[in-house]
Amino acid sequence: MRDLPAYGAGVTVTRPRPVPRDLYAVAAAVLLVTAAVLVGRYVYTYDDLIVGWPPLLGRWDPHLGPGTPAAVVVAAAVVAYGPAVAARLPWRALLPAAWGTALAWTWSLALIDGWERGVAGRLTTSQEYLSVIDRWHDIPATLRDFNGHILLHSPDNWPAHVAGHPPGATLTYVLLDRIGLGGGGWAGALTITVGATAGVAVLVAVRALAAERLARRAAPFLVLAPAAVWMGTSADGYFAAVAAWAVALLALAVTGRRLWWAAGSGLLFGLTCYLSYGLTLFAVVAAAVLLLGRRGVRARPVLFVPLLAGAAVVPAAFTAAGFDWWEAYHLLVERYYEGAAGVRPYAYWVWANLACTVLITGLATVAGLRRAGGVLVRRRAEGVRADGARAGETRLAFLVAAALLALLAADLSGMSKAETERIWLPFALWLLAACAFLTRPRGWLAAQAVLALLLNHLVATGW
Repeated sequence: MRDLPAYGAGVTVTRPRPVPRDLYAVAAAVLLVTAAVLVGRYVYTYDDLIVGWPPLLGRWDPHLGPGTPAAVVVAAAVVAYGPAVAARLPWRALLPAAWGTALAWTWSLALIDGWERGVAGRLTTSQEYLSVIDRWHDIPATLRDFNGHILLHSPDNWPAHVAGHPPGATLTYVLLDRIGLGGGGWAGALTITVGATAGVAVLVAVRALAAERLARRAAPFLVLAPAAVWMGTSADGYFAAVAAWAVALLALAVTGRRLWWAAGSGLLFGLTCYLSYGLTLFAVVAAAVLLLGRRGVRARPVLFVPLLAGAAVVPAAFTAAGFDWWEAYHLLVERYYEGAAGVRPYAYWVWANLACTVLITGLATVAGLRRAGGVLVRRRAEGVRADGARAGETRLAFLVAAALLALLAADLSGMSKAETERIWLPFALWLLAACAFLTRPRGWLAAQAVLALLLNHLVATGW
């Protein structure tokens, strides 16, 4: 409280300090999550939502594990030293440091559940990819026949995750098995190792499109993301990394780097579409990158040649092998409504999905998104060209807004009812970049760490 002079003979009045707008945004997010939990538990039943701990797919299960001490140490180290190290470390050293720290964070969280339940067993359950490895002895024949097993009433129908994705997802683990790295342990290790690079890709893109200063500020938040609870051995973490690098390479291509970056970006965009149907929405993020890099595009329109050539490689290979993506997608929609999605109420999930997003991105991201929105509003209101620093902030806010738009489109489509804590990981990572706008990062990082540790220790997540 502050004493301020008032009109009158020496009388003083007190005025409360204004509540930061970030806290209003955080309070609204907490209310959203609380509403999703209460409505999910007391208005609907398990048979309505088909999740054990709404809005998350899991069950209440307080526990400790071998990863607990390591997770606490990693969290404390990033909170205490992360912002300073990210600000001072040479850029070439920052990227591997961010990857290594993300690996340590993700591994420690996964091992809270132990090796078998937390890592080796995750991708071997009846609905997961490794359960069908023995059906891929003849890869070309399996691809030709893939669509014939998508619907529930089809003979030997694929498990939910296999049927719900293009065959690129399953084929990844089939090829891993073929080179002698079979089993859930190797599959989990690959998924964690690749998935941990996703944050590095976001940093590369932010530096190229906005400013290195903003990328450095975002780095600790990308490392210590609550999303790591699900990045560990969920195949969607692997998908997130592929999509993130597709965007990062495109950002490098449009900002003056070699044209081969465009070819690599196109190749990864093509692969992304054959890992998950929903990730075609990354076209929105790609369009934002092209718009932000329009000067480079106008200067070198030839970059579209390697970009489109690269994008055609994976679709051409799968089509030549006999897999029809469009037919598979339409069959998937039918299969989707044959299963849990035909029961789960859209009226709940259309907003409860957003509560899941709060849980995987954290309250710091909510505050960061509020600030990003403020940057865009101010930029529009000013109507003039900003200076270098403010221009970088505007560009970052625009990139984050594109990722949020893609996520909202996925939400409104009705094709993401529940389980979005893992399905939306590819979009969530780009929202975390908004934390670059935050001041007092250590406090926000501590909030992120506490949320992740509570989720991993109190809820047994699964899919």
